[in-house]
Order: sequence, then C-alpha cells, then structure tokens
Amino acid sequence: MTASPRSEPARSSGSPPASDAVDPAGDPAPDPSGAGPQGAGPDCPADRDDSDLLAALLDGMDAALCAFDADGTVTHWNREAERMLGWSADEAVGRRGLAGWAVRAADAAEVETLLLGAMRAPGRQVHEFALLTKDGGRVLVRTQSAAVPGADGEAAGVYCAFSEVHTQVDLERSIALSEALFEDASWGVVLVDADLRPAVVNGHAARSLGAGRATLLGRPLGELLDQGVEEVESAFQHVLAEGAPPEPTEIWVTVRGEGADLGQPPPRRCWRSGFLRLASPLSEEAVPLGVAWIFRDVTEAKRAEQEGARMRFRSNQLHRAARAAAECEDPFEAATVYLDFALAGFADHALIDLVREPSPGRPDGHPPSGADPGGEPSGLAPPGPGAALPDRPPIVLVRAVAAPAGAVTGIGPNAPAGTTDGIPVAYAAGHPALQAADRGGSVRASASRADEEISTQWAAARKWPSGTVHGLCAVLRSRGRTLGVASFLRGASRRAFDRADAAYAEDVAVRVAAAIDLAQRLR
Repeated sequence: MTASPRSEPARSSGSPPASDAVDPAGDPAPDPSGAGPQGAGPDCPADRDDSDLLAALLDGMDAALCAFDADGTVTHWNREAERMLGWSADEAVGRRGLAGWAVRAADAAEVETLLLGAMRAPGRQVHEFALLTKDGGRVLVRTQSAAVPGADGEAAGVYCAFSEVHTQVDLERSIALSEALFEDASWGVVLVDADLRPAVVNGHAARSLGAGRATLLGRPLGELLDQGVEEVESAFQHVLAEGAPPEPTEIWVTVRGEGADLGQPPPRRCWRSGFLRLASPLSEEAVPLGVAWIFRDVTEAKRAEQEGARMRFRSNQLHRAARAAAECEDPFEAATVYLDFALAGFADHALIDLVREPSPGRPDGHPPSGADPGGEPSGLAPPGPGAALPDRPPIVLVRAVAAPAGAVTGIGPNAPAGTTDGIPVAYAAGHPALQAADRGGSVRASASRADEEISTQWAAARKWPSGTVHGLCAVLRSRGRTLGVASFLRGASRRAFDRADAAYAEDVAVRVAAAIDLAQRLR
C-alpha cells in the first residue's frame, strides 16, 4: 500500500517523549553513547516503522479497504481490494473519486454521495452497489463506511470496507445458522473441545441431558451419561482422527439421575447422532478445534420399530410351530414342539409343571366332607349358609417338560411324558408358578439385584436353573380346567419380562394346554 502525500503518517504512542537535556549555554547536552535522541536516527525512524506497521495491518485484512480524504481522493488501497478489482495500490492511490475506473460514470455521483456522506452521518453506513474491475467486469459489493476524525475532531476523511455480496451473505447465513441451532433447534447440539468436554450446549441438548446450559460446560461426559458414554467418546475420537462418518449413528444412552426421584433405574434412550469435525479456517493446516455432536431422541420410533419386528418374528414362530405340531402323532410331543419354537429369541429355559391328578375322594387325597374315612356317607347335613367352608386344597405340581432338552439339570425329576405320576416339585408357598395356577393368569418375577451370588440363591430358592434372574409363569388351561403352568426363564444378559412378553407367553400356553389336554384324554 502507498500512502498519499495528503495523509499524515501516524506517530507511535508507545512511550512519552523524553525531555531534552540542555547545558547552561543553551545547546543540547551531548549523548555519551553517540546514538542521538531516542527514537531518532537513520537506522530506526519511528515514522517509517509506524507507516510499515499500518501498511502490514491493512494488507493483512480479509476485507477490501479503501480510504478517502475530505476532497474524495483515494489515500489507501489494500491488497484485498487489489485482488477483488484488479487495480493495484499504485494505480488507485491519488485518484480523485471512483468515476471512470472503479465505478461507471453514470453511477459515480450516487456512489460518491453515499461514501462521502458518511463523514456527516453518525456511526457506520451500509450500502450495496456495483464496482468495476480492471478487466471491465462488474462486482456487486456490500460496503461499510465511517468517518475518520482528524486532530481537531472534525471529519478528515472516510474509510470504506467492502466485500462481495455473496461472501457477506454466506457469512451472515453461517452466523444465522449457528444462532438458530443454539436457540430454536429441535435437535440437540453439543460442541465439545479436543478434551471431549462440552464447550457450547443448546437448549434442546441441555433438556435432554437434564441440566442447565451453563452447568454442562467443561464437565466430563461420564458425569452426564451412564450407559453409552463409551460409545459417544469413541465417536468423538474417531471424528477428530478420521473425520465425520458418512451416516448418522444410533446410540442408546441413559442419563444420570433421570428417574431417581421415582426410585426407578434411568430409562434407556436412543439418540440418532451426527458428528462433524470442526477445524479453524484461519490456520494454514487443518487443526481440529473439536467436534459438533447433533442428536435427536428417536426412542419411541425405535421401540415401535423393534416391537413391530418382534411381533412379526413371534407370529412367524407360532405359525411354524403349528405346522410342525400338526405332523406329530403324539399330542404331548406337539406340546414340546410349541415350547421349543417359543424359546427362540424369547427365553433361555422353559418348564412345564402339570397339576397332579387328584386321587378318588377330595382333590388333595382326603375323603370328601360328610363321608367317613371309608368313603361312606356320615349322615351329617351339609353346612348351612353361616358355616365356615373347608380350606381350599393346595395345588401340587409335577415337572413334565424341561426345555431345551438336557439343558436344565439339578432342579428336580421329570415325570414320565404326559403323566402326573412323578415326584412333586418342592415349590415353596408363594412361588410364581403356584400363584399363576391359583390365579389362573400370568405372574412375572425378577431378582432384585444383578449380583451373581444373589441371583444364584434367588434361582435356587425357586427351583429354577442357576443364573436365572427373570421368570414368567403362564397358566395352562383347557376346557375350563387348570392343567398346569408353563414357566419361561431368562438370565442376566436379557431384560425383564414385560406385558407384551406375558401376552405372547399366554398365547403359547393356550396351544400347549390344548395339546396336553388331548394327550391326557388319549391316555
């Protein structure tokens, strides 16, 4: 950049001028070092240093800049202006106005009025107009102009910073996008630094993480997320090293503290996540500044999708089981076929316990009321309306089937196929299977803790295979009678049974009960 003779070079204000030393005769005292007055001398002139610094600052600007004095003569022209329009500083500085070379003659008066009018207007003035390039092309620019005050405080000129309109619009769009993402977006947005700590969090993400926007900043993700934190941090490290993945990723997470007020474990949530690597546009090499994590909660849609897939699979299994059972000559074998098909993707083990057939007389083997031990009527009248009814006989269950075959051992003997002549299973009072038989419905049970020793003791107390932590007992009923109970068991690697699982177990139990009833009738 070349300064006009009209421009007065700025002087350095880094230190106040030193007072001159004077001898009694009035002449300056000699400097013993011989260097002369501070800041002077042919090797380091202060004025030239200030001018060089100003030129370097102006030439290093990203925006094009030109300046005019009070008469409209160009006094400054930086390299960005030269790159944009093609006119060099030597060609631009010293020209009066822009007419005929940087602006069309027809537009010159209007443009100069707009630019020089900034000397009489407060603040910055923003305008848009077309400038001419050296090769005759036109460039639509957006300008920001403001007055340059002189030493007396009056306007001594005006500076004008300008850039191409599309560049300015792109910048404004980027800024507007950033503000929209961090204010009104329906997606969660989290910017993490190179240490994988949140640096900026929008409102949606703060609500999803269960904390305020300010309190989340700088905290490790392990303090915010329980399950899923390893997957999220692994994704951040991959993006910092390799770049953004091509497709969004679905990550299941649990937020710490969520559900604690209700005494329940935090619910699992599925966040569909996209990741972007952030790099500085001002560095020569791409230096990552962090990662932008954009996510949305799709838990409900994902669960509905999983439920639909599970229902289709289970319906297909029942269809296949029915076709296989239809080829079995023995109805009891058909019951085991239903059980084997039901296990796939549903449970680890399945048991069938049948109600022991009552002996003649009372169902529990005792003679009926009003009869003597020999079975003859005692002649006593039946109890009146106010008399106490006899206690309900206890239900006795006998193990009939354990599936998969040979996998369930050490939990009691099995009766001969299709019979109830075996040794009763020593179920304690209140056992889920006894409750299901007594209520005529389904009963779910789960170990209260996932500790291996506790779950082993819990399973052993219920006569279930070792490692069982979840049980579902469905009653077997046919022709209005309770035939037994089907128990489906899961280990610690599976989730607890829910209502949908209970409905499926009841559907299987209806088919098993019909086959067992037919087998008993044939025998």
